[in-house]
Amino acid sequence: MIKLIVTDLDGSLLNDKKELPQEFWDLEKQLVQQNIVLGIASGRPHHNLLALFAPIKDRTYFLSDNGSFVTYRGEELLVKMLDPEAVTTLVQKARELNKVYPVLCGKDRAYMEDNDETLLQQALQYYQHYQIVPDLTKVTAPILKVSLCDLVNAETNSYPHFRQFEATYKVAVAGERWLDFTALNANKGIAIKLLQEQLGIGYDQTLVFGDYMNDLEMMEAAKYSYAMKNAHPGIIAAAAYVTEFDNNEEGVVHTIKKLLGY
Repeated sequence: MIKLIVTDLDGSLLNDKKELPQEFWDLEKQLVQQNIVLGIASGRPHHNLLALFAPIKDRTYFLSDNGSFVTYRGEELLVKMLDPEAVTTLVQKARELNKVYPVLCGKDRAYMEDNDETLLQQALQYYQHYQIVPDLTKVTAPILKVSLCDLVNAETNSYPHFRQFEATYKVAVAGERWLDFTALNANKGIAIKLLQEQLGIGYDQTLVFGDYMNDLEMMEAAKYSYAMKNAHPGIIAAAAYVTEFDNNEEGVVHTIKKLLGY
């Protein structure tokens, strides 16, 4: 019996217009009635998740910043920060690349040192709370994640330059335009295992959905691991199942309803 459902957002639960399925809210009520726990696992920041799911924020687990920050009802369950030296190293390396912009992700806001219009168009889809600073290496706030906004292509343009850091940090291509860095022991899979331990829910009672490489460890944390039909080939290879419908066809909702008999 499924007792925990954790879904990624962009490319998974959300369509390409960044919209929730129309049936989501009714489905969530049905999950509550059956005592099934819902978790939202995203590379997005905590403040964005709280705003998007405001009506259900007191009964939903939020695994933000690729699992670096986990909260429930305002309580911090897991916090994994990058050390300041890592932040400086990654920012300086990113500055060497053309059309690649580093974004520092703190608990309550993001930091950028460039107000390039195209960058803001990409970043403000996710970071409503942000601050433009003259030098990211001088930011003293604790940082959960460094994201590179690659206006060319994250996987082919910037990722090859950062492959060397994979033994030191968790490096994940999080989307066509995003390359993410978290602490080596911070990912969505570790965050899900924390929930399983705290809630007494097993691997074989967990259902997850993901579409990109920052969802890789999630696929290993659940018996019912679903790659979206539109997922990156690496996620499809890692998942136990693939959804019948893609994110623009409400694939997450359709799959949950089918599995639970709604």
